[in-house]
Amino acid sequence: MASTSPAQIERHRSPGAAPLDGPCEVGDLDVLDPDCPSRIVFGRIGERWSMFVILALAGGTLRFTQLRAKVGVVTPKVLTETLRALEADGLVERRAYQDSPPRVEYSLTPLGRSLLEPIHAMRTWAEAHVPEVLESRERHSAAADEAVLAVTR
Repeated sequence: MASTSPAQIERHRSPGAAPLDGPCEVGDLDVLDPDCPSRIVFGRIGERWSMFVILALAGGTLRFTQLRAKVGVVTPKVLTETLRALEADGLVERRAYQDSPPRVEYSLTPLGRSLLEPIHAMRTWAEAHVPEVLESRERHSAAADEAVLAVTR
Protein backbone atom coordinates (compact mmCIF):
# COMPACT_ATOMS: atom_id res chain seq x y z
CA MET A 1 0.00 0.00 0.00
CA ALA A 2 1.36 3.45 -0.88
CA SER A 3 2.02 5.88 1.92
CA THR A 4 2.47 9.61 2.12
CA SER A 5 4.61 11.39 4.67
CA PRO A 6 2.91 13.58 7.27
CA ALA A 7 4.84 16.60 5.91
CA GLN A 8 3.43 16.04 2.39
CA ILE A 9 -0.10 15.83 3.74
CA GLU A 10 0.22 18.77 6.15
CA ARG A 11 1.14 21.13 3.30
CA HIS A 12 -2.32 20.56 1.83
CA ARG A 13 -4.56 20.19 4.88
CA SER A 14 -7.07 22.72 6.12
CA PRO A 15 -5.82 25.26 8.67
CA GLY A 16 -6.63 24.07 12.20
CA ALA A 17 -6.90 20.39 11.21
CA ALA A 18 -5.44 17.93 13.70
CA PRO A 19 -1.84 17.01 12.86
CA LEU A 20 -1.02 13.52 11.64
CA ASP A 21 1.14 11.23 13.77
CA GLY A 22 2.55 9.00 11.03
CA PRO A 23 2.35 8.18 7.35
CA CYS A 24 -1.10 8.36 5.80
CA GLU A 25 -1.96 5.02 4.17
CA VAL A 26 -4.09 4.98 1.03
CA GLY A 27 -6.72 2.97 2.92
CA ASP A 28 -6.91 5.76 5.53
CA LEU A 29 -7.83 8.40 2.94
CA ASP A 30 -11.46 9.45 2.55
CA VAL A 31 -12.31 12.02 -0.11
CA LEU A 32 -15.49 12.88 1.80
CA ASP A 33 -13.43 14.01 4.81
CA PRO A 34 -12.95 17.79 4.44
CA ASP A 35 -9.36 17.49 5.73
CA CYS A 36 -8.35 14.64 3.43
CA PRO A 37 -5.63 15.63 0.94
CA SER A 38 -7.19 13.35 -1.68
CA ARG A 39 -9.75 16.14 -2.14
CA ILE A 40 -7.04 18.14 -3.90
CA VAL A 41 -6.65 15.40 -6.51
CA PHE A 42 -10.39 14.90 -6.80
CA GLY A 43 -10.82 18.64 -7.28
CA ARG A 44 -8.14 18.83 -9.96
CA ILE A 45 -9.70 16.02 -11.96
CA GLY A 46 -13.15 17.57 -11.56
CA GLU A 47 -12.13 21.05 -12.66
CA ARG A 48 -14.00 22.26 -15.71
CA TRP A 49 -11.34 21.62 -18.38
CA SER A 50 -9.05 18.99 -16.83
CA MET A 51 -10.83 15.89 -18.10
CA PHE A 52 -11.18 17.38 -21.59
CA VAL A 53 -7.45 18.11 -21.72
CA ILE A 54 -6.60 14.61 -20.50
CA LEU A 55 -8.95 13.05 -23.07
CA ALA A 56 -7.52 15.23 -25.84
CA LEU A 57 -3.99 14.12 -24.96
CA ALA A 58 -4.99 10.43 -24.84
CA GLY A 59 -4.12 10.14 -28.54
CA GLY A 60 -0.61 11.46 -28.02
CA THR A 61 1.46 14.61 -27.88
CA LEU A 62 -0.11 17.87 -29.06
CA ARG A 63 1.00 21.44 -29.48
CA PHE A 64 -0.97 24.16 -27.69
CA THR A 65 -3.03 25.19 -30.74
CA GLN A 66 -3.82 21.56 -31.61
CA LEU A 67 -4.86 20.91 -28.03
CA ARG A 68 -7.04 24.02 -27.92
CA ALA A 69 -8.74 23.05 -31.19
CA LYS A 70 -9.39 19.54 -29.90
CA VAL A 71 -10.76 20.68 -26.53
CA GLY A 72 -13.04 23.29 -28.05
CA VAL A 73 -14.23 26.61 -26.68
CA VAL A 74 -11.64 27.03 -23.92
CA THR A 75 -9.82 30.38 -23.91
CA PRO A 76 -6.01 30.41 -24.26
CA LYS A 77 -5.66 31.84 -20.74
CA VAL A 78 -7.80 29.13 -19.13
CA LEU A 79 -6.13 26.37 -21.14
CA THR A 80 -2.71 27.66 -20.05
CA GLU A 81 -3.82 27.71 -16.40
CA THR A 82 -5.26 24.19 -16.70
CA LEU A 83 -2.09 22.86 -18.34
CA ARG A 84 0.12 24.45 -15.67
CA ALA A 85 -1.98 22.92 -12.89
CA LEU A 86 -1.97 19.48 -14.55
CA GLU A 87 1.79 19.77 -15.05
CA ALA A 88 2.32 20.76 -11.40
CA ASP A 89 0.32 17.71 -10.33
CA GLY A 90 2.43 15.43 -12.51
CA LEU A 91 -0.36 14.53 -14.94
CA VAL A 92 0.90 16.42 -18.01
CA GLU A 93 4.41 16.93 -19.33
CA ARG A 94 5.40 20.14 -21.12
CA ARG A 95 8.30 20.13 -23.55
CA ALA A 96 9.67 23.38 -24.94
CA TYR A 97 11.88 23.35 -28.03
CA GLN A 98 14.23 26.16 -28.96
CA ASP A 99 13.04 26.23 -32.57
CA SER A 100 12.27 29.43 -34.40
CA PRO A 101 9.48 30.14 -33.64
CA PRO A 102 9.57 28.38 -30.27
CA ARG A 103 7.54 25.17 -30.08
CA VAL A 104 5.86 23.68 -27.01
CA GLU A 105 4.29 20.23 -26.84
CA TYR A 106 2.15 18.59 -24.20
CA SER A 107 1.69 14.91 -23.41
CA LEU A 108 0.34 12.77 -20.61
CA THR A 109 2.75 11.39 -18.05
CA PRO A 110 2.35 7.77 -16.92
CA LEU A 111 0.37 9.12 -13.95
CA GLY A 112 -1.87 11.09 -16.32
CA ARG A 113 -2.34 8.02 -18.50
CA SER A 114 -3.50 6.11 -15.43
CA LEU A 115 -6.53 8.43 -15.36
CA LEU A 116 -7.68 7.44 -18.85
CA GLU A 117 -9.60 4.34 -17.78
CA PRO A 118 -11.76 6.07 -15.14
CA ILE A 119 -12.26 9.11 -17.39
CA HIS A 120 -13.26 6.88 -20.32
CA ALA A 121 -15.77 5.18 -18.01
CA MET A 122 -17.24 8.58 -17.11
CA ARG A 123 -17.31 9.56 -20.78
CA THR A 124 -19.12 6.35 -21.71
CA TRP A 125 -21.64 6.90 -18.93
CA ALA A 126 -22.21 10.56 -19.91
CA GLU A 127 -22.67 9.76 -23.59
CA ALA A 128 -25.05 6.88 -22.79
CA HIS A 129 -27.19 8.85 -20.34
CA VAL A 130 -27.25 12.34 -21.85
CA PRO A 131 -30.80 11.86 -23.23
CA GLU A 132 -32.10 11.01 -19.73
CA VAL A 133 -30.26 13.93 -18.14
CA LEU A 134 -31.53 16.39 -20.76
CA GLU A 135 -35.07 15.04 -20.42
CA SER A 136 -34.90 15.48 -16.66
CA ARG A 137 -33.61 19.03 -17.05
CA GLU A 138 -36.47 19.81 -19.41
CA ARG A 139 -39.04 18.42 -16.95
CA HIS A 140 -37.45 20.40 -14.11
CA SER A 141 -37.43 23.60 -16.17
CA ALA A 142 -41.05 23.11 -17.24
CA ALA A 143 -42.11 22.53 -13.62
CA ALA A 144 -40.27 25.68 -12.52
CA ASP A 145 -41.92 27.68 -15.32
CA GLU A 146 -45.33 26.32 -14.31
CA ALA A 147 -44.71 27.30 -10.69
CA VAL A 148 -43.84 30.86 -11.72
CA LEU A 149 -46.98 31.07 -13.86
CA ALA A 150 -49.13 29.76 -10.99
CA VAL A 151 -47.80 32.48 -8.68
CA THR A 152 -48.47 35.26 -11.21
CA ARG A 153 -52.09 34.17 -11.86
